[in-house]
Amino acid sequence: MKIREIKCAGLRGATPEGGWSNELRPEDCVHTLVAVHTDEGLLGLGSVFSNDQLVRAALAVLEPLYRGENALEPERVSEKLHQNTFWLGRGGSITHAISGIDIALWDLLGQAAGQPVGRLLGGRYRERVKPYASVLMQQPEPLADHLRAIRAKGFRREAVGPDSLLMVDAGGSDAFWSQGYKWALQTAEMLADYHVTWFEEPLRPDAMNDYVELRRRAPVPIAGGEVLTRRQSFQPWLQAGAFDIVQPDVTKVGGISEERRIAWMAQENGVRFVPHGWNTAVGLAADLQLASAFPDTDLVEYLTGSPFIDEIALGGWRLDSEGMLPIPALPGLGLKLNSDALAKYTGGARLLD
Repeated sequence: MKIREIKCAGLRGATPEGGWSNELRPEDCVHTLVAVHTDEGLLGLGSVFSNDQLVRAALAVLEPLYRGENALEPERVSEKLHQNTFWLGRGGSITHAISGIDIALWDLLGQAAGQPVGRLLGGRYRERVKPYASVLMQQPEPLADHLRAIRAKGFRREAVGPDSLLMVDAGGSDAFWSQGYKWALQTAEMLADYHVTWFEEPLRPDAMNDYVELRRRAPVPIAGGEVLTRRQSFQPWLQAGAFDIVQPDVTKVGGISEERRIAWMAQENGVRFVPHGWNTAVGLAADLQLASAFPDTDLVEYLTGSPFIDEIALGGWRLDSEGMLPIPALPGLGLKLNSDALAKYTGGARLLD
């Protein structure tokens, strides 16, 4: 089975807020779907955390390398793409685009083998996983109303209290973040009084030494890594002890192939692996398969209220009576797209034809 063509389509019209004022508008494109078409008629789905113009340009650069390649060898093909484009810059649009291609190739391999991707990754440790609702901070009363609405959808945790799973994400970034190590440590000490499960992205993305010291002294677990790409970037952070929980995003890091290697590295360094999931239904489907294949990955991030997750998945997602999310056992990612919703949010792009 050979790769015949790769198409992409950006998602617009319902882009969720990014957590910072004026950062993202609904019509902005930050997530792009890809479809790998083969000479035997099968197609695989992938997702890229990047603007569609950048993905389209990256695919044009990559096309001579992937056209005609074996569609059933995701790790080899993805590594070929990485190695033959390294001079264009690791970690940018090329790496992000390869992430989507790799996810789609794993989807194809699973379909061809008649097995869910998680089983091809080594086996399924679980058939369902606990999703944690990803929400933006608001003033107390609106936030409480929002959390009650989320609970009504099946998330079985109180907003506060000793039995809750409450994570706090500071969203440390280059553009908007002025806080440093002392603030992060003081905040971590305050959060410990509320039994916070982990403190996420409390520092700027490149402040590795501060992360190491913060993890050493903070009374709550420290999580991060969502902006890093490829295993080479994660290695020094994991070996230095910067995180208690590492959160690679499968739609950025290089896809399922690369995220599996990062997860193995995390295991070797005593770090918990929980995927970052602020992306799409395809990204969530990939996270679910990864969660099934690692014994300690008992949580996945679920971006609540996003049509790019809830509407474009045919049949949607359903939490069971215990607030758990079943992991698809169908071949590949186990995901089909809603063609009407896809047309609505891609401007009628012919992604699947």
